[in-house]
Amino acid sequence: MNSSQTVRPPPVRADTGSDFARLSRKIQEAGLMARRPGYYALRIAAVTLLYAAGWTAFVLIGDSWWTLLAAAFLALVFGQVALLAHDLAHRQVFRLRKASEVSGRVAGNLGIGMGYGWWQDKHTRHHANPNHEDLDPDLDPDVLVWTQDQARAAKGLPRLLGRSQAYLFFPLLTLEGFNLHVSGVRSLFDRSLKHRVWEGALLAVHTAAYLGALFLVLPPGKAVVFLLVHQCLFGVYLGSIFAPNHKGMPTLRGAERPDFLRRQVLTSRDVRGGRLTDIVLGGLNYQIEHHLFPSMPSPHLRRAQTIVRAYCQELGVSYLETSLVDSYRQTLASLHAAGAPLRRPPRTS
Repeated sequence: MNSSQTVRPPPVRADTGSDFARLSRKIQEAGLMARRPGYYALRIAAVTLLYAAGWTAFVLIGDSWWTLLAAAFLALVFGQVALLAHDLAHRQVFRLRKASEVSGRVAGNLGIGMGYGWWQDKHTRHHANPNHEDLDPDLDPDVLVWTQDQARAAKGLPRLLGRSQAYLFFPLLTLEGFNLHVSGVRSLFDRSLKHRVWEGALLAVHTAAYLGALFLVLPPGKAVVFLLVHQCLFGVYLGSIFAPNHKGMPTLRGAERPDFLRRQVLTSRDVRGGRLTDIVLGGLNYQIEHHLFPSMPSPHLRRAQTIVRAYCQELGVSYLETSLVDSYRQTLASLHAAGAPLRRPPRTS
C-alpha cells in the first residue's frame, strides 16, 4: 500500500449504535432538525400582532364590562407567548444560545411576567427525567400528590387536597398563572440564578406596565375583576396544554432509569388532532417526538411522528396516542388513583 494513500474508515452502518442513535439518524436524514426561520418569523409576528391587538382592544373598550372579552382573548395570547418562550428555551428558533436566551427573556419576563431562567432550569430537569418521582420537578408533591407513595407520606396541603384532587385539578389550574408570577419573583432571591438583575428588571417593567394599564383605564373594581379573569383563564389554558403530556403515564423512581429512548417514549403521550390542535397546543401534542428531539422545530414534529411511531412499533416499544378529551380523562383517573390512600379510613388498633 502506498504510504501517502488516505485510509478511510468503513462507513457507519444504519443498524449500528443504540436504539435512539438509529432513530436519530433517520430523523437527520429526513431533514427534520433543520431550522425553520421563515415559520418562526411569521409566528413571532403573528403572536406580536395579536398581543398588540388585545391591549388595543382593551384600551378602546375602556370602562365597560365588555372588557372581560379582551381579558379572555389576552389569556389565549399569553399562552401563545409562553409557547414561543418554550420553543426559544429549547433553541428551536435560533441556533445560538445568546439569541435564544435574550428572546426568551423578552417573551417570558417582559411579555407575560414569567421568570424565564427559573422556568428553563425546572423544565430542563423535567426533560432529563420525565415522570421520575425523585428527579422530575413536575412530580413534586407541593400541592397535589402524583403517586400513592406520595399520598401515604403527604402532609399539609397535599394531604388535605389529595383525597379529592381529581375533582379539584381544573379549578386549581386557575391559580397556575399566579404561581408562575410568584415563582419567578421568588427565583430572584436565588443567587445561582443567572442574570438575576436583568430578569428582575424585566419582571418589574412588565408588572408596572400591566397594573398601570389596568388601573389607568378601568376603575379599581373592574381592574381587579379583569386581572382575575385574565390570569385565571391564562392558568387554565397553560395547564390544559401541559396536563395531557405525562400525567397518567408510568412513573419511575429510585434507580429505575431505562435507556433514553424508552425513558422518553414510555412516560409521554401524543394527542391526536389536526392543524388547529397543533396551534392551540403549540406542537406539544407531539410530546413523544418533542421529548426525543427537544430542539426540533415544532412544525417538523408532525412528520417526525410518522417515523417515530413506526420505529417504536418495529422495536416493540409501547407508543401511546389518544384524543385530547381522553388524555384529560386519563390524567384525572391517575390523580384519583394516586389519592386513594387518603380516602381510606385510618386503621383502628
